[in-house]
Amino acid sequence: MPTTNRAYKVRAVHCDYRASDEEVYQALKRATDPLTEAWEKLRKAKRIGIKFNQDKPIDRWVFFEGQLQQLVSAKVARAVLRLLRERTNAEIIHSDVSFYAMYEGTDPWQTGTVLPLLKEFGVTHVDATKPPYRMVSVPGGGQMFRQYLLPEASLDVDEFISVAKMKNHAFMGITMSLKNLFGLMPGEPEGHTRTYYHHLVRMPYMLADLGRIYNPTLNIVDALIGQAGREWGNGRDESPTQVPNTLIAGDHTIATDACGAYLMGHDPQSDWLTPPFHRDRNSLLVAAEQGFGTVNLDEIDFESEVQRPVGKFYAALTDSYETVISWRRTTAEQALYYLDHKQELVDKYAGQYILLQAGEVRWHDPVSDLRVSRRVLSGDRPDQAMWMKYVDPDEEEGEHYEVYDFALRQAQSAQVPVAA
Repeated sequence: MPTTNRAYKVRAVHCDYRASDEEVYQALKRATDPLTEAWEKLRKAKRIGIKFNQDKPIDRWVFFEGQLQQLVSAKVARAVLRLLRERTNAEIIHSDVSFYAMYEGTDPWQTGTVLPLLKEFGVTHVDATKPPYRMVSVPGGGQMFRQYLLPEASLDVDEFISVAKMKNHAFMGITMSLKNLFGLMPGEPEGHTRTYYHHLVRMPYMLADLGRIYNPTLNIVDALIGQAGREWGNGRDESPTQVPNTLIAGDHTIATDACGAYLMGHDPQSDWLTPPFHRDRNSLLVAAEQGFGTVNLDEIDFESEVQRPVGKFYAALTDSYETVISWRRTTAEQALYYLDHKQELVDKYAGQYILLQAGEVRWHDPVSDLRVSRRVLSGDRPDQAMWMKYVDPDEEEGEHYEVYDFALRQAQSAQVPVAA
């Protein structure tokens, strides 16, 4: 099939991590110039939303030779904003829900690495740890939930842009433009705690849902410096530096990240228990299975100036395969137990959050933020997952329990990889 007929377009270009601001700008321009349909949409937009991967307490910023390793670099952020100002006349709104503001009480204006640049380019920053929020339905009905509570500022735009970092992720295998959208999820008291979604089985499907809701027109992955092992860490032995010297740009979040995963040395069509997807399913594949994007590089107009692999990327295996398989199986079992016993649980716990383990409610509270690890709460059953659920008689969030049917079958037939 001629590349010009392929639905998605992705470009990867070489750019040395020591490059000047001007050199980074020229490299990003080279990567984004071919994305003509994306630029046409952005040119017509009156309001553009953008989300940078950019929030971390200052004392935990990790640098490699002066360059941010775990967050979008200032050079890349400046190049993105310069291009947008040159090519569009839109109002640009940056939204972020700071994890650290919610759970550690930090000031987002102190922890946000790109906020000074936003001021320089006249971009409005919205601290979306605070309302207003709006419940929005997922196009097509959703894969994990029917609807999600999200910041109004991120929704009231004509087009959206995701700017992310190339990293492995201990739970999700990889994190790039799709996982970056999770930073828009509000927490208590208006919403659920983050771990309600960052949960075995749920996470890949809800990321696919966020991708559909925001459907970023432009996706940029800063891979000047990358990180293996896990998404955070100390930047040394547990999350070693990688130097891809690469910038990636694409017009669809799934296609962009599929190409990014490929360049990292991973198979974007692989799934749970195949590295780097040790812990849960491949969210890119989950989205593609339901027709949102593709993980098949033959279906992407993909051109790259760099050769794979661009580094020694891998995801940390935090628990044994036997444990992970047991957790996945028992997570699915508890969700299906809830479905079968919903009325009796509603009668007793309506309006509360519960943790189900082995058919027992081990914890319940009107507030979802546990403030204690489920590893601790699991007690003498560490191999038995604890499934969290908001007990709502009307099931307004619209959870799709068929996901757990699939997860249970998958876990029941799973075998520990030979290489393990």
